Amino acid sequence: MKKIILASSSPRRCALLNQMGIKFDLIPSDIDEDNFKNLKGVDLVKTLALEKAKNIFKKIDKKENNICIIGCDTIVSINDIILGKPKDKEDAINMLLLLNGNMHTVFTGLSLIGLKDGIYFEETIYSSSNVYFSKFSKSELLEYVNTLEPMDKAGAYGIQGKGGFLVSKIDGDFYSIMGLPINKLYNMLNKYDFLCHKNFTN
Repeated sequence: MKKIILASSSPRRCALLNQMGIKFDLIPSDIDEDNFKNLKGVDLVKTLALEKAKNIFKKIDKKENNICIIGCDTIVSINDIILGKPKDKEDAINMLLLLNGNMHTVFTGLSLIGLKDGIYFEETIYSSSNVYFSKFSKSELLEYVNTLEPMDKAGAYGIQGKGGFLVSKIDGDFYSIMGLPINKLYNMLNKYDFLCHKNFTN
């Protein structure tokens, strides 16, 4: 029996997998991301996505010889400054002021590793999208921060939620900005024959 595991606790990624009709188990990774602070942009998200997947692969029962683990990581980058999740409200407002009226890039890494008929496979890719913010007053940004939506999101905003009002334009993949490039994921799962759990008829 084939099994898919998502190595993430992100509600957005879970929702997108459910939207795709993919049945999966949820086992968040527990890697220390601070160990990779020397990396930037593409290298950072690809490495973190792969390490998260490997972290779970090490823990699973290898008797299951048809298993696929999905690792993901998303960062926001502006002027070579990496913005992760804000530590507190002050950090969130500082991030939003940096992004305010500017263009930034969202990088998402996607890694699949596992066993197919007992044979190990591993593939890691990335997606990058440019996001443009309109200009807002500090009070408007503070009002958004006070909703608490930004507190668990890279760059302190959620494009799919209340924070959508910030975005004037995107060049790239909307779902990748949310944290999971579902077109790329579909093609990768199909490549390794792990789409048996899909249900696109509902």
